[in-house]
Amino acid sequence: MSQHDRSADRMNAAAVFVDDNVRAGRAGALAVLDAATGATLTYAQVLELVNRTGHALRYLGVRRGERVMLILPDGAAFVAAFFGTIKIGAVAVPVNTLLKQHDYEYLLQDSGARVLIVQESLARSVESLSSRPANLRHVIVAGTAARPHLSFDDVVEAASPDLDAEEMSRDDHAFWLYSSGTTGFPKGAIHLQSHMACCAESFGRGILGITEDDRTFSVAKLFFAYGLGNALYFPFSVGASTILYNAKPEPERCFEIIERHRPTIFYGVPTAYAAMLALAERSQRQYDLSSLRLCSSAGEPLPAALYERWKARFGVEILDGIGSTEVLHTFIANRPGRVRSGSSGEIVPGYEAKIVNSDGGEIAPGEIGDLLIKGESICAGYWNQPEKTAATIADGWIRTGDKYSRDADGYFWYHGRSDDMLKSGGQWVSPAEVEAAVVAHEAVLECGVVGREDAAGLVKPLAFVVLKPGRAGSPDLADELKRFVKMRIAVYKCPRWVAFVPDLPKTATGKIQRFKLRDIHVDL
Repeated sequence: MSQHDRSADRMNAAAVFVDDNVRAGRAGALAVLDAATGATLTYAQVLELVNRTGHALRYLGVRRGERVMLILPDGAAFVAAFFGTIKIGAVAVPVNTLLKQHDYEYLLQDSGARVLIVQESLARSVESLSSRPANLRHVIVAGTAARPHLSFDDVVEAASPDLDAEEMSRDDHAFWLYSSGTTGFPKGAIHLQSHMACCAESFGRGILGITEDDRTFSVAKLFFAYGLGNALYFPFSVGASTILYNAKPEPERCFEIIERHRPTIFYGVPTAYAAMLALAERSQRQYDLSSLRLCSSAGEPLPAALYERWKARFGVEILDGIGSTEVLHTFIANRPGRVRSGSSGEIVPGYEAKIVNSDGGEIAPGEIGDLLIKGESICAGYWNQPEKTAATIADGWIRTGDKYSRDADGYFWYHGRSDDMLKSGGQWVSPAEVEAAVVAHEAVLECGVVGREDAAGLVKPLAFVVLKPGRAGSPDLADELKRFVKMRIAVYKCPRWVAFVPDLPKTATGKIQRFKLRDIHVDL
């Protein structure tokens, strides 16, 4: 049995998703299409890039089990760095490209990354770190590199195109993905060599029915757990093609890419579907989405009305589902031909689900409780955080942090979070982090942040602000606060609305009662 057989105890995930496509006779098949430049890569070219990158990292001293952090947009460099790192037995750590300098400083320190590979346009975010982590030996820049940094193109071109995969166990670390926490400090979810193959089988083949004839396009970027499956290892699992786009997926650009490059599967998030529908309805243009055989959605619940409007206009189903960074991809989803709009769908093959009460006992259909999931792709734990691991994962079951009910037909229905975290644009937002950024403004005394639905039924951050004595609320001050916060935290975390209030509801110990804030009516 080959070390790359998905059922074997020994495997290397990079060999499974890259080398095996060339072995299967797909060397000349289209693997990657860059929508920004029109450049393409065959599977043979991807293999050569991956091999050269692996060799370059080994030459720089990266050893088995050591971490390589990636701050890269979607493109050839990401694909090469991700799989090149895994192929030599090191651990790839792709991170959000929308973060701030202090975020990257924390991630570099926490991960202990030996090498950082960063896009030139993002290099400024790490060049002026207050203290360079002692573990970080090299910074490689994709683009023009200034000393003492290395050039990605130079180190890769100088390396050998032939590389044997490091033989690994299915249970060895392959990559980490950082997940936001209620305190605002991310947690590194440890994913193993076998996890991508599990998700490709359960959701890629089991729900989407993906084949080598498909061409995929994902709004969610590769550094997201959702986007990594959508746009990389799902298509690579069957020798299909992926369309990558390195910029913000504006609605008009999404339509252009679909019309020009003809994907068969489109992966979006509810915010993207709402924006595309709004553009189509406003412009009255007849966009051609006839190449699509299905659409997928995750990241936050898809409102039933949004699903119905999309299907009526474009004639294609959106398969809404729920996944998580910790489980790697989607574990509950609607199926083609049996969508129940407004629901998260049914359990994905290969996973188990149970809904429990506060005592841990399973509850009857129709009742609301905490959702727990079991499956082979669940992370091995959080890096260096045993207490949080123990609080989240026990006996193979992971607490998702979501409130759910299940109907008599086996469909799951979302009822909110078990904690104060909220999803905005498909990304986790910690209210505490946003509140801290708002309170840093000299006019603000206190702040409480909750989620509030917009006109499309999508959740966005709403900041209730108590001003210092002598300051008065106004639309100009609200706009000023938004600009102020955007300078301090990632843009997607910033308040969509600011409401000025005389005080905030609190507990006897002074803790903000966000559940009461959710009931306060404000005109938005």
